[in-house]
Amino acid sequence: MRTNIEINQEILNEVIRLSKAKSQKKVIEEAILRYNRKMAQMKLLDLFGKVKWEGDLEEMRASKYL
Repeated sequence: MRTNIEINQEILNEVIRLSKAKSQKKVIEEAILRYNRKMAQMKLLDLFGKVKWEGDLEEMRASKYL
């Protein structure tokens, strides 16, 4: 999908240099992918303390199947 946006060229150049990416497109795609992963992780953190776990941790540690 083609999208026109204004991005600070100095910042973009720095990210390209640090990432050794071949193109601006690759840098932006990677940034969007990382942002998406981060948001998914944040959603999981929102569940902290809200899910009740029942099980035997020692039994799981001793199991040869895990």
